[in-house]
Amino acid sequence: MTFNDTVRHRLDQWAESLRDLAPVILGQNTAVTLDDIRRSYIRTMAEHPTPAEMRIEPVDMGGVPARLITPAQVEGDRVLFYIHGGAYIVGGPGGYHGLAAAFATALKARVYLPDYRLAPEHPFPVPIADTFAAYRWLIAQGQDPASVTFAGDSAGGAMVVSVMVMARNAGVKLPAGGAALSPWANLEHTGASMVNREGLDLLNTKAGLDLMARTFLGGALPNSPEASPVFADVRGLPPILVQIGEGELMLSDAIRLAAHLGENRVRVSLEVWPGMFHVWHMFHAELAEGREAIANAAAFLERAMTTASAA
Repeated sequence: MTFNDTVRHRLDQWAESLRDLAPVILGQNTAVTLDDIRRSYIRTMAEHPTPAEMRIEPVDMGGVPARLITPAQVEGDRVLFYIHGGAYIVGGPGGYHGLAAAFATALKARVYLPDYRLAPEHPFPVPIADTFAAYRWLIAQGQDPASVTFAGDSAGGAMVVSVMVMARNAGVKLPAGGAALSPWANLEHTGASMVNREGLDLLNTKAGLDLMARTFLGGALPNSPEASPVFADVRGLPPILVQIGEGELMLSDAIRLAAHLGENRVRVSLEVWPGMFHVWHMFHAELAEGREAIANAAAFLERAMTTASAA
């Protein structure tokens, strides 16, 4: 698929912000630090536009720093708990104001963006545990879980499922539903698309994903259920939407996640978007497919809240 110059430029910037990540992780480049890369990454992501009418404020979610984004219109007590991506190594709420604002507007919901700790300083399972702690805090404040939905991209897309599993196991009430956007669902990287989409994926390589997985896992097995939800016990979870781009290395494993959910009696919807790249939703300002994917996800989550409230 051919993209316009703005989309291509932003994609090039995104890839460039991570150019030094592997050399720094491997100790081959000491002129740049991991914190330098993280700052560059967030600056690049923050260039996606955020509407001026959004109120953005810092919050403390039980010891986990976060951002709260509030649109001009909020329907009741609706909340979207959004989990950012970045391979558990980079990324943060500051780079996600634009995407969170798009969801806030579509859902008429407040959006919480937890700022979980990152690997390798805080390897598996710390990022997932931090995110669960933030959700547990939200419910402990008296927030009705029937008015809460999850969304997340890449590593955050996997955590949509992983955090729900942690909540179920801990006896914390589950949200109404979730949307996993381009989920990094299997750190074993055994899906066929890891081979047949190599070179077609505009942002990822298998070697790069393998390195980031090892960096995050810190010695844990890649088939650990908390890290790779294709291996998790997902019984009893609420409805989940999986959206994945057809050009992604993660395609096959995202399809496997949807199948795993369905086989375990979780209501699941799967959308495969021809020609789309990793987390194309970020480009909603320039890309019609990004706007449509967000609208589809918002409609799915709204239906889930309606069903949960009526139960």
